[in-house]
Amino acid sequence: MSTQFDDSRWMELAIQLAHQCPPAEGAYSVGAVIVDADGQEISRGYSRETDDKTHAEEAALAKLKADDPRLKTATIYSSLEPCSQRASRPKPCTTLILDAEIPRVVIAWREPSLFVTNCVGVELLAQRGLAIVELPEYAEAAMEPNRHLDLT
Repeated sequence: MSTQFDDSRWMELAIQLAHQCPPAEGAYSVGAVIVDADGQEISRGYSRETDDKTHAEEAALAKLKADDPRLKTATIYSSLEPCSQRASRPKPCTTLILDAEIPRVVIAWREPSLFVTNCVGVELLAQRGLAIVELPEYAEAAMEPNRHLDLT
């Protein structure tokens, strides 16, 4: 799978994508990149890319066919922990990732309790056997495009 160098490269891109999000008072600005087992980008997305309810992981996954065989060996990089519950769509991002059968998830920052108390995206994915990698050294950079929110 990916090396630490690759994880850093792709997380930096996810964070750059988060900066493209139109700020919204009720939502995080998040970027996501899906990389195949050969280390090639296969999709990317960011929050509110297509409408004001779209999440980054959802935007990236929507650009691929649900049965794309590359997903079964891919890694998804998200600047924020994938959501575990959601009011605006029928499926949270954790379910979308599980449905896509992506085996590895890399995040920079755990979701704070600003909108959802006790997000358990990482825990749900780990319980289903996905490899979870947290890159806390990128947490501050991932928070930067979210400074419009009260993150205290």
